[in-house]
Formats: sequence, C-alpha cells, structure tokens
Amino acid sequence: MDNAHLGLFGLLFFLLVLISAFFSGTETALMSLNRYRLRHLAESGHPGAIRAQRLLSKPDRLIGLILLGNNLTNILITQLATYVGYALFGDAGIAIATGGLTFGLLIFAEVAPKTLAALHAERVAFPASYIYVPMLAVVYPLVWLVNLIANSILRLVGVSPDDVEATPMSREELRSVVNQAGGLIPRRHQKMLLGLLDLDKTSVEDIMVPRNEIVGIDLDEPWDEIIEQLEHTSYTRLPVYHGDIDRIAGIVHIRHVFKLAQSDRLDKETLEAELRAPYFIPESTTLNQQLLNFQSERRRIGLVVDEYGDIQGLVTLEDLLEEVVGEFTTDPTAHSRDIHPQSDGSYMIDGSIHIRELNRALGWRLPTRGPRTLNGLILEHLEMIPEPGTSVLISGYPLEIVQTKNNAVRTVRAQPRLPQYRQAR
Repeated sequence: MDNAHLGLFGLLFFLLVLISAFFSGTETALMSLNRYRLRHLAESGHPGAIRAQRLLSKPDRLIGLILLGNNLTNILITQLATYVGYALFGDAGIAIATGGLTFGLLIFAEVAPKTLAALHAERVAFPASYIYVPMLAVVYPLVWLVNLIANSILRLVGVSPDDVEATPMSREELRSVVNQAGGLIPRRHQKMLLGLLDLDKTSVEDIMVPRNEIVGIDLDEPWDEIIEQLEHTSYTRLPVYHGDIDRIAGIVHIRHVFKLAQSDRLDKETLEAELRAPYFIPESTTLNQQLLNFQSERRRIGLVVDEYGDIQGLVTLEDLLEEVVGEFTTDPTAHSRDIHPQSDGSYMIDGSIHIRELNRALGWRLPTRGPRTLNGLILEHLEMIPEPGTSVLISGYPLEIVQTKNNAVRTVRAQPRLPQYRQAR
C-alpha cells in the first residue's frame, strides 16, 4: 500500500470516527435535556428547542435513527481498520487493528464525546437537531422498519412504546429543584415555595389557636365589660358565645360594631343581629384544602372541631398564610407572648407554645412530627412529668424546665442549638 492510499484511508478513518463521535455525543445530549426547560424554550420560540422537542416526542424513532447511523459507521470503521492492518502487517495486523480500534473508539468515539455532551447538553443537542430532522425524513422507511421489529419484540414482553409520556414531577422532586435553584430564586421566595409544597402535609390542627387561648366575647358577662373588650381588642373578628365557647353564637366583625356605636345603637340585641353564622372546620383538613375552602366560602376565620363536633381551637386565614410567607413582622419574638429573650442569649418559653410557631419565630428545627406543643414534646421525650430544674437535650437544643403546674410543663428556659448539631444539619 503506497503513501497516497494510506493517507486517503487515514483521512477516511478520521472522518468516520468524527461521525461516530457525533452520533454518540448527540444521543447523550438529547437524552440529557431537561424536559421542563426544553418545553419552556420551545414555547418561547427557540428553533433548536422546537426541533429537539419534536425529535424527543418519538424517542423510538430518534434512538433508531442514531443507533442505525452509529452502528453503520462503526462497522465501516472496523472494516477499514482491518483492511489497513492486514495490508500493512499481514495476519498480525488484524489483531493490532482490533486492539487499537477498541481503545481508540472507546476514548474518541464514546467516552469523550458523551462526557462533553452530558456537560453541555443544550449546546450539543440544539445544533444536532438541525441535522437529525432532515436525516430522519430521508431514512424514515429504514428507521420505521427497524422500529417495527424492535417494538414488536417489546410488545411480546408487555411493553408498549406508544404509552410513552412525560412523567409528572413529584412534590419531593420539585422540592429538590427549588432547593438547588441557588441564586436563581431569592432565599425568601424559596421558603415561600417550600411552604406551599408543605401545605398538604399540615392540617389545621397543627396551626390552630388552642381552645383555652381563644379570645372571644361572652354575652353572659356584664355589658360594660363587653364594651371595654370591644374597645381594646386588637382583632378584626371575634367569636361570640354564651358562657362557653361550645355555645357559640357567631362571629362578629369589629367594623360593624363601630358603625353601631357611632349611631348609638349598640346593645346586646343589635350585636347579636350583626353576628355571622360560625364556620366549622374538621381538625384533619389540610392547609391546602382549607385555603381553597376559605376562598370558596368567602371566610377568614373558622372554628376547628374534632370527630365528635367539640370545638378544639380557632384558625384564621392569616395563620394559614403565615405558613407560606412567614410571620407578618420582622422580629416574630417581639410580638410573641410565649417567647421572652433573655440577656444571656437564652429564651424563656411558655410550655403551651406550638412547636411550629416556635420553629418559625426562632428559626429552629425542633421535631414537628408527634406532639404539637413544647410541653408535649418534653413529656414524650422524658416519659414522665419532670421536676423544675430538670434539663433535657432535644434535637441539639438544651431545654431546662423552670416551672411545672397541673401536671404540665409551664415554663422552659431554652438555649440555641449546640454547635456540633448545627454542623450536622
């Protein structure tokens, strides 16, 4: 074999390896595309994305086209290398060509192009789509025949290629996407999105104001005391009852009370006439569903009841929204009656506080699965009613019982999370 033929064969071999690398790399690039981003780019009019989406809509055709081209190219490379090796070195050249070809194709036609394509999927896939679309149109009959045989074999084992659909992203997958967004989504917005995803995991029972903390108007009290309560209340809506919250009469809007007072018509009868029928919420209702219920019922406040119909607490639209957007204040502890910062960096905390409220106010991570109050969490952990002075470590937070009363923990001195637990977070 003279030098002219050897140079021609070398050039042909180089071109075939490039073609094989193209098929291998573009296959990886197209299959690595983010389908949600691809859909967004296609809807935005990106021509490369539109073509790539069209190709991926029929993955069996695309894979058939790529493998057909790649295998045909690799067969030509093998035949050419074998011929050149035999021409140069005789029978030994066949073994040399086989060994060198295996190593060369693995590096230059498989590993390197596929790694590059995986790292820069869009930059490889979109230009390649301009080649694959017309190529598919040209060799479609052959691709169709290959797919017909392959799909028939798949159907024999119970797999139907026609059932290919984009798998919806699960809640946990979406959570991972939001967490990994980094600087693309501001941290506060990330927390809001994660809060929305958690609405289905939380029930109204988890965020309600407990029954013993409900602030309302008792119509059986003296009228002067009722007037004083109405004048000094910080709430927009209040439950009104007779003697006990179980004998609820309705919900009053303070704005309507002021209108009656301005016209000098405010008394118990007119107050009762302004009441709106109470709205009851089953305690197991998820926050997501309750948000929809508040919207459809045009309500902002509801009474939470258990399976027996007994009132367990009260929940408002504001309570629900705080689960998404956080507290409606810069410093939540400044307006919390249950959390009192101390000069040494600790906090004096009421044992009846909800753990979710405590976590949200201080940015802590006490466990929320199980007991809903700090008192319940401590009792569950110790499995006994502790004496004052008892200390316990829960999830890395040192808690000291300061006061107990009526078989419950009333006051706790809590320290910030220990450093070693913060690092393991």
